[in-house]
Amino acid sequence: MVQLGLVGLGKMGFNMRERLRRAGHEVVGYDRNPDVSDSSSLADMVGKLGAPRIVWVMVPAGGPTRQTIAELCELLEAGDLVIDGGNSRFTDDRANAAELGKKGIGYLDCGVSGGVWGLQNGYGLMVGGDAALVHRAMPIFDALRPEGPREEGFAHAGDIGAGHFAKMVHNGIEYGLMQAYAEGFELLSAADFVRDVPGVLKAWTRGTVVRSWLLDLLVKALEDDPELERLTGWVEDSGEGRWTVEEAINHAVPVPVISAALFARFASRQEDSPAMKAVAALRNQFGGHAVHRAGPSSGTGSTHH
Repeated sequence: MVQLGLVGLGKMGFNMRERLRRAGHEVVGYDRNPDVSDSSSLADMVGKLGAPRIVWVMVPAGGPTRQTIAELCELLEAGDLVIDGGNSRFTDDRANAAELGKKGIGYLDCGVSGGVWGLQNGYGLMVGGDAALVHRAMPIFDALRPEGPREEGFAHAGDIGAGHFAKMVHNGIEYGLMQAYAEGFELLSAADFVRDVPGVLKAWTRGTVVRSWLLDLLVKALEDDPELERLTGWVEDSGEGRWTVEEAINHAVPVPVISAALFARFASRQEDSPAMKAVAALRNQFGGHAVHRAGPSSGTGSTHH
């Protein structure tokens, strides 16, 4: 049995606490929402942990994570360990490790995949940092990862930052996969002689080379809403797709599929694309191609040369 402090009990953190407790570990959680928190404050949480302590941070990336780690740096002692399991940018990890290291506090970065299904299925884990610290935290990682061989759900990816870098690339790949399934769905739907689009996608879920958990989730979504009428096409990006493309540029690695998927998300947020207006205007200017006029008397106009 391992004792763990867990900061952040949102969708992921709440289920992670439950999975760890089911595995027999003691988890003292802290969240700003008192309805789910086991502690009244970070200091209260730390006070309930016996030294040497392990604290897992599961809060939004960026400022909230940096602030939490800065506060923990004041509360923890030499020999304690902090694990950042959020979606932090890998470039933050060295700074976090250095700040904690001044007090002799260890640091690991852990990319976590599994979403709301992790409680049931386990979480894919990618960790960066010192091997001795990874070994020390292994009972926690083993409880969180999926059942089966450790190497099929856990990787000590490398040095500080490697875990979050691996998760960043994972999410970039996810962008590309989701976009490919989405485009295939749209093309099937556009062919009026394909009568059962959800059925076609479901038939792909066993035995075909495109089967995957993402495809299973798309099939589930279509079972709940066959025409996806309850949704709009607006798609946000968490930041990791952008970071993946930025790092591809930094390393001169071509990632056309991931880049296109990211840009498709940008396009999804435009009610009326300025770029496509420009394309329409250009086609009309050089070739006299028809354009659709804006306004109440909207219609198709054309100019012939």
